[in-house]
Amino acid sequence: MLVVAVGSENPVKVDAVKRVMHKLMGSIKVIPVKVDPGIPKQPIGIEQTLEGAINRAKNALNQTNANLGVGIEAGLISVPSTKTGYMDFQYCAIIDREGWLTVGCGPGFEYPPQVITRVLEEKLEVGEAMSRMTGIENLGRKQGAIGYLTHGIMNRRRLTEISVLMAMIPRINRQLYFSKF
Repeated sequence: MLVVAVGSENPVKVDAVKRVMHKLMGSIKVIPVKVDPGIPKQPIGIEQTLEGAINRAKNALNQTNANLGVGIEAGLISVPSTKTGYMDFQYCAIIDREGWLTVGCGPGFEYPPQVITRVLEEKLEVGEAMSRMTGIENLGRKQGAIGYLTHGIMNRRRLTEISVLMAMIPRINRQLYFSKF
């Protein structure tokens, strides 16, 4: 049985990994692991966001006997021509015992300007700024900002599943990534 360690105890992230891995690999065991991502609580920029995902994956793998470590990190990425100058993108990093690292990214979206202002000026995390704006406590452990902003059409679990699936593409298509042409 494949054992997968997720570098988070967030139930949304853990459930998203379970769902994708089960569809792709069949029988699996998923272990949530509290880890230090080694980045600011609110990552800004692709470097911090990707570093957080990779650190989460590596730390989860190192703290367990799992076959795979999975790290998921969302961050604000600078995007020209947007109202706020930033979009939220979620990255997933997956590493195995041989050190093979694969990375995927989900679709991006823009937060309301007041959220970005609070993040940049008041140094709040996006989740805290969204909770204050909406009045919904722990929004990130529920539908997420994406659920709120899309009026329930997309939720955080589904958004997270996309980034996990994207990171699995090279793993489920090894022949395409390792064959000589």
